[in-house]
Amino acid sequence: MSEAAYREPGAQALLPDPEGHAALAQTLGILPRGTADPTVMLAPDGAWLAFNTPDGPATLRLRVIAAQAAIQAQAWGPGAAAALAAAPGLLGHDDDWSEFDEPDFAATLPRIVIEARRRHRFLRLPSTGRMVDALIPAVLEQKVTTIEARRGYRYLLRKYGSAAPGAYPGGPAPSGLLVAPSAQQWCRVPSWEWHQAGVGPQRSATVMRALRSAAALERLSGQDAVRAAAMLQTIPGVGRWTAAETTQRTHGDPDSVSVGDYHLAAYVGWALIGRPVDDAGMLELLEPWRGHRQRVVRMLVLSGFRKPSFGPRMTIQDHRRH
Repeated sequence: MSEAAYREPGAQALLPDPEGHAALAQTLGILPRGTADPTVMLAPDGAWLAFNTPDGPATLRLRVIAAQAAIQAQAWGPGAAAALAAAPGLLGHDDDWSEFDEPDFAATLPRIVIEARRRHRFLRLPSTGRMVDALIPAVLEQKVTTIEARRGYRYLLRKYGSAAPGAYPGGPAPSGLLVAPSAQQWCRVPSWEWHQAGVGPQRSATVMRALRSAAALERLSGQDAVRAAAMLQTIPGVGRWTAAETTQRTHGDPDSVSVGDYHLAAYVGWALIGRPVDDAGMLELLEPWRGHRQRVVRMLVLSGFRKPSFGPRMTIQDHRRH
């Protein structure tokens, strides 16, 4: 597509925001892998996202139009129509908090969760429907520090991703916005580049196994979140944590808990009962709110609570020179 085409406003749609308070940055905040993820750029009044669709790459801009109680969605690229169709899911339009907010249920919640929900009552859980885009960075984050994993992911994105439609000097999209590699492009990453990115052979092999069935993997977006997570775990190297981290983003799963996370169980324990717990203890604490456990976790994170900082930390290792 020529640069002239991108000078046009792009395909557009107005999505309802009846209360005029869409919390875009908070709703979409779970999607970028760190603040430097070049595929998602967030701002208080909007967001830019770039991703692959079945029709090709697309750039999507979401912007709050408070005067019209709406969200303006604009898209560019071969996948523009598909990107606009995905916008309601990204905004969490199908994410229903009514049971969580029902007074009898809310009365069972800890005060820290109630207060966080009061301050963030327009938050929604987004659903991207893009399985490969969510699964690969989750695999890269297995058993390593977040800093190490995200550094490697950015390296691979910049090496094998592509400029987002319209992301050129003077174009409508921000400079540096990237589309992640497609499944076929990920398959062509050579072993030495995984190594250079600090991704060990076990994790890169898991990515390759998953991508052998990329089409079937994408079809899991049409399944319910529980079945999709179960099917993901049939891929050797994909366990409960990786499946949860994926469906939280692809399906907006309101009950998924990242069991096996290095920090989460202790964090939930400190927040709810003032002491650390293990995964079993975390699940026991969250059990009264089954069906909404991810909502509870999101509220705890948004509460601003910080657990005490002491004890050993994971060492950030650089495998690239080994």
